[in-house]
Amino acid sequence: MNKSVAIIGGGPAGLMAAEVLSKHNIKIDVYDAMPSLGRKLLMAGKSGLNITHSENLEGFVSRYGNKKTEIEKWLKQFSPDDLRNWVHEFGIETFIGTSGRVFPKGMKASPLLRAWINKLSEAGVEFHLRHKLIGLNGRTGLTSLTCRFETPDGLKIVEADAVILALGGGSWKRLGSTGEWVEMLKQLDVKVEALKPANCGFDAEWSNHFLEKYHGYPIKSVTLSFESFHQQGEFIITKEGVESGLIYSASAMMRDEIEKNGKAIIFLDLAPDTTKEKLIEKLSKPRGSRSLASYVEKTIGIKGVKMGLLYEVLSKEDFLNAEKLASFIKRLPISLIATRPLDEAISTAGGVSFD
Repeated sequence: MNKSVAIIGGGPAGLMAAEVLSKHNIKIDVYDAMPSLGRKLLMAGKSGLNITHSENLEGFVSRYGNKKTEIEKWLKQFSPDDLRNWVHEFGIETFIGTSGRVFPKGMKASPLLRAWINKLSEAGVEFHLRHKLIGLNGRTGLTSLTCRFETPDGLKIVEADAVILALGGGSWKRLGSTGEWVEMLKQLDVKVEALKPANCGFDAEWSNHFLEKYHGYPIKSVTLSFESFHQQGEFIITKEGVESGLIYSASAMMRDEIEKNGKAIIFLDLAPDTTKEKLIEKLSKPRGSRSLASYVEKTIGIKGVKMGLLYEVLSKEDFLNAEKLASFIKRLPISLIATRPLDEAISTAGGVSFD
């Protein structure tokens, strides 16, 4: 009799587990609480499906911080290049964007998801939708488990030789990843780290005037510095604070700093292609009858939301001091006081412990 595996979760992790197992003589059943598969993947594709990154493996692995040693072993077995080749097998071409990120040529996730599900169905994988996991009972560790599901037809109990949990983190609950599995695993004496926001936005204390004028605006061509992080790019001003781009790239470090000290102070270089000395030279020229905003725009090209940021931090006297103004343009402190709620995060940290 064939061995059976129950995969709980119909997102990318669950589907990939099903694909790997489908190459063996195993009965595979995928269960998902939602009415359709891959909902979070489809949401990611709405703004362009970022499949992976094109940087070399050494640089790619470094993104995993203090867990890079463990994760490097996995990435050597299935690298970012392997992932791109896997996408190509579905007849979907990819391209590298200006940021180095890799996208499908059509940008959307639906063609990939549709082809993937068809492939798995043809391989004999069975899918069970509207099956919400509500309990796990283990007999011998984490093998030979009984899974209890809430379904439209009532309680359903499933036994399998092995169970793979691919339930995601705790963000975007409306798409299926509720994080409820954390307590289930704790009851089975599995060590689980608390779920935290990752790739998330942050709260900042903007003035009402700044918010009314600039919320939703992108801050382009800036360098963000925080501890060992220094990167040029862009991010977005929100009603609550900041999000996107550079903010997501440094979010784990900033989140940890807020947990320790109650805030994280980032520094922005608003003119990364101009030296401080050059700025001082230009700003030392007479202003004449021009307004401060007009003078700064005409002299060094800073205007709009960048000028608004300067007004958030500097006094009028600071603007009149060329050296001080140049210093703030090159290193403008912005205080972040909290992460956005877990459910808003692009992804979450935590989960089953490596220890």
